[in-house]
Amino acid sequence: MKSTNICSACPAPRLEVIKINTEKIGALIGPGGKTIKGIIAATGASIDIKDDGTVLVGSTDAVKSEEAIKMIKLITEDIEVGRIYTCKVKRITNFGAFCELAPGKDGLVHVSELAEKFVKNVEEVVKIGDEFKVKVIGVDDLGRINLSKKQVDQSS
Repeated sequence: MKSTNICSACPAPRLEVIKINTEKIGALIGPGGKTIKGIIAATGASIDIKDDGTVLVGSTDAVKSEEAIKMIKLITEDIEVGRIYTCKVKRITNFGAFCELAPGKDGLVHVSELAEKFVKNVEEVVKIGDEFKVKVIGVDDLGRINLSKKQVDQSS
């Protein structure tokens, strides 16, 4: 009797399980499924969300699986004051730059927090689409997130 050998070049599927707050399921799915579909498209991972907040992430690629989990955590975890995030500039005003930390989570880098030196024009320092690290310096009573680019630059 001849034994069949499983392809050694074929990657083994991985299944990771994480737990999220059930109140964050809607944010993870996004309007019309846009957010979850974006994560799946970007990582190639399969994602299954249960009503109890259990999220199953499946992939044959460990790196892509971890990337999907990181994206899920960014969307579902609360923003922490003092933590450093990578953000992307979405809109520029004369008083600062509005940046996206995660889908649906935007914050403001006030002009006074953009650079160590005086900034007359925000676009001298950042442009729409720029990505850089920021520190969360506060969240006000209305849930608005205040960010600082200068505090991250000083610590580097």
